[in-house]
Amino acid sequence: MRWWSVANFVSNAGTWMQLTVQNLLVLQITGSAAATGLSMSVQAAPALLMSVLGGAAVDRWPRKVTAAVSQALLAVIAFTTAALVALDRLDMTSLMVLAAVTGIVATVDNPACALLGNDLVPAEDVPSAIGVGALVFNAGRLAGAALAGVTVGFLGTSAAYFANGFSFLFVTAVIPFLRPAAGAVRHVAESGKRPRRDMTVREGLAFFARRPRLLALAGVTGVSAVFGRNYGLTLAVLVTGPLAGGAGAFGTVSTVLAVGGILGAVLGARLRRPSVRLVGALAAAGALLQVVAGMSPSLAVLLVLVLPMAVVESVSDTAGTAVLQTDPPAHLRGRVLGVWGSIGTVWGLGGPPALGLLMELAGPRGALITGGLIIAGSIGAGHLLRSRRAPAPVLLRTRDADTTGRPVLEAAA
Repeated sequence: MRWWSVANFVSNAGTWMQLTVQNLLVLQITGSAAATGLSMSVQAAPALLMSVLGGAAVDRWPRKVTAAVSQALLAVIAFTTAALVALDRLDMTSLMVLAAVTGIVATVDNPACALLGNDLVPAEDVPSAIGVGALVFNAGRLAGAALAGVTVGFLGTSAAYFANGFSFLFVTAVIPFLRPAAGAVRHVAESGKRPRRDMTVREGLAFFARRPRLLALAGVTGVSAVFGRNYGLTLAVLVTGPLAGGAGAFGTVSTVLAVGGILGAVLGARLRRPSVRLVGALAAAGALLQVVAGMSPSLAVLLVLVLPMAVVESVSDTAGTAVLQTDPPAHLRGRVLGVWGSIGTVWGLGGPPALGLLMELAGPRGALITGGLIIAGSIGAGHLLRSRRAPAPVLLRTRDADTTGRPVLEAAA
C-alpha cells in the first residue's frame, strides 16, 4: 500500500502538471477560450457513454493486468503528445483525437486503479485506504500545479507531457510487485474462479437502480456538484468582483481550498463506518457554509470560511467514495463504478453551465447563497421523506404487558 501510494502521488503530480499546461497550450494554438473548454469536454465525453463498458471490463479481467495495461497506454499517449509539441506538429485536430483516446482509456483505468488500491488492505480498512488515496490525490495536485510552472519555464511545454508519461510508466512498473493483503476482498478474476457468464453491463445497471442508498448517494452528490463545489468559478468571480480582489487574492483562496482538501482527506482516512447519512449531513453543512461565504463582507472573512468548506467537502467525498466502493459485492464493483462514472460526467458537463447561468441571473453572491440553500433544502427534504416512508415497528402484546420495541417483522423479513 505504501508503494501504491507513492506511485499514485507521482502519477497525480504528472497528470496535474500536464492539465495545468494543456489549457495554456490550447490557448496558444487557437487563441480561443471556447476551444479550451471544448478540449476538456472531448476528453470527458467518452465517460458518458463508455464508463459502464469500462467497469464491466474491470470486473471481467484481472485487475493488476488491466491497471498496468491502461497505465502503459496513457504513457504512450502522453509521449506522443510530447513529441508532437516538441516537433511543433501538434494542431487542434490531433490534440482533440489524443484527448478523446485518453478519455476512452480512462474509462477502464479509473475503476481499475481505484479498486486495485482496495485489494491491498484488509476489508475493514478499505475506508481508510480511500482516505489515504484522497490525501495522495490532493498532495499530487498541489505538487503538479507547482512543478508545471517551473518545468515549462526551464524545459518547455513538451517537458510536462514527457514527465507525465514517465509517471505513468512508474505506476506500470510498480503494479507487478503489489500483493493483496490478508483479509482483502478478492476479485473473481484473480481468485482462480472462472468469471460468471452473466457479468453484463445490464447487471450493474440493475443493481445500482435497485439500491436505494446508492440512488440517495447519487442524488446528494449530484445536487452538490451542480449548485456547489465549483468554487473555481463562483469564488473566482466573487473575489475579483464584489470583494475587489485580484488574481493574487484568488490564488490565496485556491491555496486555502487545497490545504482544506488535504486536512479533510486526513480526517476522512479515519472513518471506519462511512454512510450515506454522513455524506448528506456533511454536504448540508458545507452548503450552509457556502451560504455564509456568499455574504462575506471582506476577503479575510471569506478565507476563514473557505477552510472548513474545503474540509467538509473532502470528508464528504471520502465517505461517499467509501460507500460506493464497498456497498456492492466484489464481482459488481467495477460496473457500479462505471455507472457512477457516467452519472458523474453528466454533472461535470452540465454543472458549470447551469451555475454560470445562475450567476448571470443572481450574481456571484446570489449564486452561492441560492445554490447552498438548494443543496441544504434538497437534502433536508430527502431526509424527511425517508423518515415518513420508514415503517413504524408493530408491537407484540404478551400476557403480562407490551413487549416494547420488538417489531413483528425482523431484519430477514
